[in-house]
Amino acid sequence: MEIKAIRGFNDILPDEIGKWQFVEETVREVFEGFGFDEIRIPILEKTELFIRGIGEATDIVEKEMYTFTDKGGSSLTLRPEATASMARAYLEHKLFTFDPVAKLYCIGPMFRYERPQKGRYRQFYQIDAEVFGVANPVVDAEVILMLIHFLRQVGLEKLELQINSLGCRECRPRYREELRAFLSKKSFQLCEDCQRRLQANPLRIFDCKVQSCQETIVDAPKVSDFICKECDHHFNRVKEHLSMAGLEYVLNPKMVRGLDYYTRTAFEVVSYDLGAQNAVTGGGRYDNLFQEIGGRDIPGIGFAIGMERLISLLPKNKGLKRPLDLFIAVQGKDGKQDAFRIAHQLHLERIRAEFDYEEKSLKSQMRRADKLNARYVLILGEEELKKGRAILRNMANQSQEEIPLQELVQILGRKILRD
Repeated sequence: MEIKAIRGFNDILPDEIGKWQFVEETVREVFEGFGFDEIRIPILEKTELFIRGIGEATDIVEKEMYTFTDKGGSSLTLRPEATASMARAYLEHKLFTFDPVAKLYCIGPMFRYERPQKGRYRQFYQIDAEVFGVANPVVDAEVILMLIHFLRQVGLEKLELQINSLGCRECRPRYREELRAFLSKKSFQLCEDCQRRLQANPLRIFDCKVQSCQETIVDAPKVSDFICKECDHHFNRVKEHLSMAGLEYVLNPKMVRGLDYYTRTAFEVVSYDLGAQNAVTGGGRYDNLFQEIGGRDIPGIGFAIGMERLISLLPKNKGLKRPLDLFIAVQGKDGKQDAFRIAHQLHLERIRAEFDYEEKSLKSQMRRADKLNARYVLILGEEELKKGRAILRNMANQSQEEIPLQELVQILGRKILRD
């Protein structure tokens, strides 16, 4: 019986990988330009980290986590998101002793048990960027500006930034109670999950996609009507700095982040590049997270981008697979060693070169060169080899020239760079 991949766990094949590498390279270029450093965190953590950090009553913790007991009796979980793990690493390794401000990013797989569908998998990849140790609203604006700059660098143009303030631990409880009182009168219209959320955390009802629940919250109280003076001042400064940078935004008073640790600034970016609105990414401030996982009172802000969704929105000309630079075709039985020697020399110069390992006709070799989309073919004929020369054919226009083998690397280098 053929063994296949687990449902919701997908292979990323060579003809797709170019887009992934393009995104990852752009992440490193843009984020590090803004002063961020890469961190690599384990995919497996103690379950308690996510229960305390994300929130016990969230759908992620209740329904979606891959959790198991190991041979030592510990409850372990494949990470469903990266923020809690990055915060744990910041505390565990005392990164604050070097500098209280840490700008970190990571790229890697996350795991959630959800119904697989196009663009939504059980193993999925995220780009995460987090700033720990800064409460100043200026950093909120800086993080958002970096995000928009990155999305534009990968080729997304028709973007809309939506922002809101979620309040803090002082003012948000009052809003939560007002919202619960409002929704309790209409609880019969809520789905089974949202009836449970009504008691645990009514803010999560805003995330529900069930039509009856969406209709119920149309006239619900807005969090912006309940935020305290400090939160209002914080949000005004965020808006002020976004405007200073020339970035337009839309106020979305119904935006509520789905995780317990979010406070104050929340944001989402949607794209209209494919016609309809597509949510690309979201994030916000989470000044309560570190205390929830048993650490210090440390502020934080960040965002996560789903790689699969982002890659589906990339323009077609972005991240194309790099073509083969050169295919070496051999005529006669004695050219294989020359092909091996030349290919090895070119590989050391980072020029992509291939040749057939088995003896084949020139016609068959040329067909393979065409299939591999080789830019050039080097034809090693017996007579040419005796003279230390070879025929170099341009596969785009079928022109060819005779060149000295001693100058092959230099000639190819010039042509590849020029093209």
